[in-house]
Amino acid sequence: MDTATTFAEKLREARKNAGLTQEQLAEKLLVSRQAITKWESEKGLPDIENLKRLSQIFGISIDDLLSSKETEFYGVYREQIGLGHYEYHPKLHGVWRKKTGQKDMVVLEKFPDAQIHRLICKQVLSQNEKILDNLIGFLTDAPFGIPELIYSLKNLEKEFYLICQGEQQFFTVVTDEWIESRKLPQKISEKKFQIGDLLLTDCGVLPK
Repeated sequence: MDTATTFAEKLREARKNAGLTQEQLAEKLLVSRQAITKWESEKGLPDIENLKRLSQIFGISIDDLLSSKETEFYGVYREQIGLGHYEYHPKLHGVWRKKTGQKDMVVLEKFPDAQIHRLICKQVLSQNEKILDNLIGFLTDAPFGIPELIYSLKNLEKEFYLICQGEQQFFTVVTDEWIESRKLPQKISEKKFQIGDLLLTDCGVLPK
């Protein structure tokens, strides 16, 4: 099996696991949909910059993307949850939002032996979104524009975590309906870091 065939299969599966269409992935990479189609149909490979971007988006190392071996984990794993099944008592645990506490309980249950770091998230705007955001803020005297507000509302009901389990790390997101985890290709030790278009800040270890 040649490199192009292996890459095409992994890219297609990772994209589908992440719930992205070819158009949506193309938009994230700032390439045409035809480029994605070409890569997924074994007719070419992306350049190194796009390989780096794909590695960030899917949490897969470039070596794993191009390897002829089947990788242990790539793409995104998502599992449905029932948040109402978790009884959370704010006065006992110290987190003021009930749903935040329930989501903490979800990750503690899924990763009982791991060190879990709570993260706060800010969406990184594209260049066009930054221009629009600044323009709207300038015209309305608002501290931020519509794009930043939309992303803030979009992520309002999500909680973000960095899971450290032995030598492995996972980036995990919990909503009211599901928990989603991806294995990170490289170990993260910085307090602030970026995954895909998310700028994340480590707020410390979650107490058990």
